[in-house]
Amino acid sequence: MSADRPFALQRRERLMDELRRHGTVRVRDLARLLDVSELTVRRDITALAARGLLTKVHGGATLPTDLDQAPAPARRPRPTPVPFTIGMVVPSLDFYWPSIVSGARTAAAGLGVQLQLRGSTYDQAEDRRQISRLTEAGQVQGLLLAPNLEGNGVDEMIDWIGNLPVPTILVERQTSQWTPTPRQLEWVRSDHALGMELAVRHLHEHGHRRIGLVLSKGSPTSAHLAQGWLKACTELDLPSEFVVRESVALDQPGHRQIIEGILDRCRGSRITALIVHSDPDAMSIAQYLAEQGFAIPDDMALVSYDDEVAHLAEPAMTAVRPPKARVGRVAVEMMVSRLVEGKRRPAQRVLILPELILRDSSVKRARAL
Repeated sequence: MSADRPFALQRRERLMDELRRHGTVRVRDLARLLDVSELTVRRDITALAARGLLTKVHGGATLPTDLDQAPAPARRPRPTPVPFTIGMVVPSLDFYWPSIVSGARTAAAGLGVQLQLRGSTYDQAEDRRQISRLTEAGQVQGLLLAPNLEGNGVDEMIDWIGNLPVPTILVERQTSQWTPTPRQLEWVRSDHALGMELAVRHLHEHGHRRIGLVLSKGSPTSAHLAQGWLKACTELDLPSEFVVRESVALDQPGHRQIIEGILDRCRGSRITALIVHSDPDAMSIAQYLAEQGFAIPDDMALVSYDDEVAHLAEPAMTAVRPPKARVGRVAVEMMVSRLVEGKRRPAQRVLILPELILRDSSVKRARAL
């Protein structure tokens, strides 16, 4: 084995990082990723399972669910599956949502329940159509929903959801504290505001006092990010005026001109770091900076929000990673708990904290003497 291969502790930390990212991992894929034998990976999985950090499954591992039973002697009887079917409607089946769906499926498999998935769009009429398909078939006992709660008709949509014939939990969505429905709607989502605070405080700790924010136009996440931005800037006594609401990904018409305008404003405001939502927009800005001869992070530090593909940037990009797979898992666990306990269980509204993944785009390397 070559000397540069990861030691056991580093290898297991990398294994857990992949598991948190995807919700489930396969021995074969990990062996290839870590450049070790499948036997070594199986030993690592066994060691981590013994500490309760993951659950061994055939050919790989999953994150443990909150409802997992404590480890017991070998050959223990398998728990009787809970005979529930849960419907799930998400606004997209690409970018961001696959990780949430994967987490939900992992939890469902571990709890012995069925998951019926429906893809929708960011449109209330289509949301209603897909939700109605599930409820009218009479095959689901609960619903996990991510409806469009922007624009006109939101109050009517919430009222309609609150009167559905089966329990409902919102996923990566939330209502106001009080809703005029027969039961207060439950929800689970990433704490995006805190995720933004993590990014601002990280840049502040590395000496940045003039930071800019680029928010993806039209994203439901933007309101939470703006809230966290204002809170962090206020507490750290930083100027908060530099906020741009534009989509600048490579597939956006005129993105180069928009980025050029943003960077002109950065020079005028002496901005030394940008937080960008989301990865495609951050990578587009990084690419433009490189073309113009800017050094990252020396001339401009960058932090992305989402961490879907930020590691593929050049340089690899520091990013805030919402706990997407965990959100999906917790949503299923909450629903099963609701279905098992019924009205005895108090309503829950859960925020799950994101992580800050440090890479080369935000931390200057120490120069060799």
